[in-house]
Amino acid sequence: MESPEKIKEMVREKYSAIATQNKTENAASCCGATGCCDTIDYAVFAEKYDALGGYVSDADLGLGCGIPTEYAKIKTGDTVIDLGSGAGNDCFVARALVGEHGKVIGIDMTAAMITKARDNAEKLNFNNVEFRLGEIEVMPVGGNRADVIISNCVLNLVPNKAAAFKEMFRVLKPQGHFSISDVVLAGELPEGIRQAAEMYAGCVSGALQKDEYLKHITDAGFENVQVMKEKAIVIPDEILAGYLDAAAIEKFRAGGTSIYSITVYGEKPKAEACCDPSTGCCN
Repeated sequence: MESPEKIKEMVREKYSAIATQNKTENAASCCGATGCCDTIDYAVFAEKYDALGGYVSDADLGLGCGIPTEYAKIKTGDTVIDLGSGAGNDCFVARALVGEHGKVIGIDMTAAMITKARDNAEKLNFNNVEFRLGEIEVMPVGGNRADVIISNCVLNLVPNKAAAFKEMFRVLKPQGHFSISDVVLAGELPEGIRQAAEMYAGCVSGALQKDEYLKHITDAGFENVQVMKEKAIVIPDEILAGYLDAAAIEKFRAGGTSIYSITVYGEKPKAEACCDPSTGCCN
């Protein structure tokens, strides 16, 4: 696998290409932008959004692996931050929940996605949704800003996941919370998949073991961490064949390794009381 910066550039390139397509085009081609069948089919992961309030079909590229707003406990007037906001799909669903007096901020590191999301918001005349270009490990947002953080199948693409969860903790208000959908593993992936950059961008080879993923969350300081939803993901043999021979595919199927999409909820604790008036509060 490449260096973190090389990985980020590869992800930017792939998702910049995907930004030029719609959901139907992404689903029709096995690997979204490239039009071939040697990498992940995003339809394997995607959930149906069309019955949700605030849903905007032009913003749905079918790239998620859950519906994070389902467990996000978003209230009217909340400030919500969406990590890896893409064309704006989850932001617009969140906007329907926060109402006219709330605020939604989408963050994405791909300029083409930011442009597409801003165009979508402008067409809809939404003045309380904004999109910022930036990376999740160093968010372009001040501390203690958000009531709720959501994210949909994005943190598995971040090379430094520990830093990403620490940034989430910084940006959330005390007693704020998050709801994130993501891809995790139980068991080891074959070497051919783990070393494939395309499978990283396809949300598989960058996934952590489930226990390790949850430990990063608690290590960042979050409490009441719960897996709210879990769904097994089966990668079709025709996709695996781009990386493994028939014997390796059979061994992988028999080896007990599982790929899951999960939606995780967690809370930032209440701020500590001011402990030293001369230096300011502890938080």
